[in-house]
Amino acid sequence: MNPYVLATLLSSLGLGTTITFASSHWLLAWMGLEINTLAIIPLMAQHHHPRAVEAATKYFLTQATAAAVILFASTTNAWITGEWNMTNMSNPIATTMILAALALKIGLAPMHFWMPEVLQGLDLLTGLILSTWQKLAPLALIIQTAPTFNPFLLTALGLMSTLVGGWGGLNQTQLRKILAYSSIAHMGWMIIITQYAPQLTLLALLTYILMTSAAFLTLKLSYTTKIGTLATMWSKSPLLTATTALVLLSLGGLPPLTGFMPKWLILQELTKQSLPLTATVMALAALISLYYYLRLCYAMTLTISPNIVTSTTPWRTQTTQASIPLALSIMMALALLPITPAIMI
Repeated sequence: MNPYVLATLLSSLGLGTTITFASSHWLLAWMGLEINTLAIIPLMAQHHHPRAVEAATKYFLTQATAAAVILFASTTNAWITGEWNMTNMSNPIATTMILAALALKIGLAPMHFWMPEVLQGLDLLTGLILSTWQKLAPLALIIQTAPTFNPFLLTALGLMSTLVGGWGGLNQTQLRKILAYSSIAHMGWMIIITQYAPQLTLLALLTYILMTSAAFLTLKLSYTTKIGTLATMWSKSPLLTATTALVLLSLGGLPPLTGFMPKWLILQELTKQSLPLTATVMALAALISLYYYLRLCYAMTLTISPNIVTSTTPWRTQTTQASIPLALSIMMALALLPITPAIMI
């Protein structure tokens, strides 16, 4: 892609998200979301592959639907209350519609069906943008308007997402689909705590972005998109294989890795809010997700790829990827747990 076009699209992505962050007016927030969607579509379809075009079309349709619902709900709210302000959401129908539309935008269950399909059709870097940056604007809106939502609805969305995110990834062999289900599960963890402790939602989002970046950049470095090719990684770069296994376990939320921190604090907060049953179900749902991360670790570190040729070593192609972002994201995805006391203060 032409570097000028790429620069324009990436700056539009940033602009759309920033507009949504800065707005307290529904029309402005909607405009930011639209700029965001329109900027990522060319990035998705840049490879002119039927899969990529299909993914871009599916993404456009779901995001356009969600944006239309947001516009309709905010107009209804403005019509009834006379205000476009986000903090003044007194109409329950409008608030429920807006929550449903934002849930569709970030891929919360049961509005998650587009997410694995779209991610599967994209290359790994665009997939990384979709899994991290594209979640920021809708989540900012959810955090801003969280006090007006029905707590039961948020809890139901959160529980359903963590269960679906765990359950859906069990049977997958494509790594991008597994990471999509992982994203759905993590969004569930973020959404369930929004009303009680929004700062924990931000913490969970930050750790999720670090861990997902490490996972996607590793897969890009090793040209891996399937579990089968994951098994050939140990012969190429043993050290990267070890760190990738740890990053996956961090995504699963095992101590003493970074991924344990948000889960631990969220479960603690849910217990404080007298929701022990919800906390228990969330912890059990995290176990389901952990199974497929362990499956990936097993395939990567303990198995040899069933090759037809005598040699199990794949071609060592020279990579053009910068290794600093990968090294930084891996370090942060593995070693941030000791700062937990500082965060709790």
